[in-house]
Amino acid sequence: MGFRLSKIYTRTGDKGETGLGDGRRVPKDHPRIEAIGEVDTLNSQLGVLLAGLEKAGMDEVIAVLAPCQHRLFDLGGELAMPEYQALNVAEIERLEAAIDVWNEELGPLENFILPGGSLLIAQAHVCRSLARSAERRCQQLNALEPLAGVGLAYINRLSDLLFVVARVIARRQGVAEILWQPAAKPEH
Repeated sequence: MGFRLSKIYTRTGDKGETGLGDGRRVPKDHPRIEAIGEVDTLNSQLGVLLAGLEKAGMDEVIAVLAPCQHRLFDLGGELAMPEYQALNVAEIERLEAAIDVWNEELGPLENFILPGGSLLIAQAHVCRSLARSAERRCQQLNALEPLAGVGLAYINRLSDLLFVVARVIARRQGVAEILWQPAAKPEH
């Protein structure tokens, strides 16, 4: 991909449309643009998480998550250029391998946990919830214009990974997970 932006503003979107990689113009609230936007938001928040992990010296977690920013950019490219395919099954397998290793260390989850305990844990959960949102937007698009490739599976697995990452961060920081405490049952 040799194309680089030399001009940031073009004025071509001022009336509420934007261009896709295949030259098509669509409204800025088109399901494809919504999906691209959610993936972009996730990628930005993942950058915040990675910056915090770097400051905390969590190189092991960074090594797993840093490539995800690139793969999310690839997914955005697939969404912007429907004929373009960048993601592959090997990347999903990489995420699954990390999940399996960390789950073995963490053991079974005995209760629901809440986002929090530390800023890094909470940020991992923000990323997880944004991955779910991006997945929903991609599924909405898929219902209208079927998506090729493994993007839907990738974003699904990434949200699973981010849940496990939140638990790993808690363990590495020595912070107790916040367990959900259900409301007391009303007495009649």
